[in-house]
Amino acid sequence: MIDYLIGVDGGGTGTRVRLARADGAELAQSTSGPSGLAHGIGKAWAAVNDAVRTAFAAIGVLPAPLERCAIGLGLAGVHNKEWAAQFAAANPGYAALALDNDGVTTLIGAHAGRPGVIVAIGTGSVGEALLPDGSQREVGGWGFPAGDEASGGWMGLRAMNHIQQVLDGRKPGSRFADAVIDACGGNRAAIQVWLGQATQTTYAGLARIVMAHGESDPVAKTILEDAGREVALMAAALDPSGQLPVALCGGLGEPLRPYLPQALLARVVAAQGDSAKGALRMIEQHLKKAHQ
Repeated sequence: MIDYLIGVDGGGTGTRVRLARADGAELAQSTSGPSGLAHGIGKAWAAVNDAVRTAFAAIGVLPAPLERCAIGLGLAGVHNKEWAAQFAAANPGYAALALDNDGVTTLIGAHAGRPGVIVAIGTGSVGEALLPDGSQREVGGWGFPAGDEASGGWMGLRAMNHIQQVLDGRKPGSRFADAVIDACGGNRAAIQVWLGQATQTTYAGLARIVMAHGESDPVAKTILEDAGREVALMAAALDPSGQLPVALCGGLGEPLRPYLPQALLARVVAAQGDSAKGALRMIEQHLKKAHQ
């Protein structure tokens, strides 16, 4: 018997969980560390289960009754079908499971299941659209470092490349460059160590420095303006008609608004719900189909 529904939004930086009763009434929310599949299947499940335990603890239920739970998960890395299959096979005991990439659950949450476009920009990036005929489109989401344009990881790579040129004397220094250099160790030797250990999440941590200098430094501003153009390209590829509403999602969606082309800004609407909310809706739909 399923008494609880769980919606999970898992990315390269953190995990968010929404806990609800079987009738959909929400009970609690919680967070934990990264659960993007690139971090490993075991680490992903550990982060998910940690957040689930915290959510149940908030309502005074411990241990978490997994056998009475249906869980919907929108996770970064699900595009890799081998990872997705391994993750699903490692289900620690949930009664029912629905899994998709975090872009799909973000889309479902943002437009409450109705037609629309989302561009999700966080540690990584992906664009999704639900068209009026019921079909879906996806752009981006190719992963770091080859893709994920406009994302935190993408910005961090651009910032890192810039400070390498500054330290070499190929580009002039600046307060922005100094801030990035300091964040990565302060000198060439320390930065080499930083590079050897860096992950997508580590690079994405540099995005806050880019954002902080966006209005005062031309290099940082160029990175952000280029990111805005990449978001516009994703939206155009998803909906060439330019008619559907567009929601900017993820931790960097709202901060990037000032750098979007004006034509795209005119279509931007507030998201009605987040990816964890979309994951809740996804598991509800999964259960309904299973009982038809």
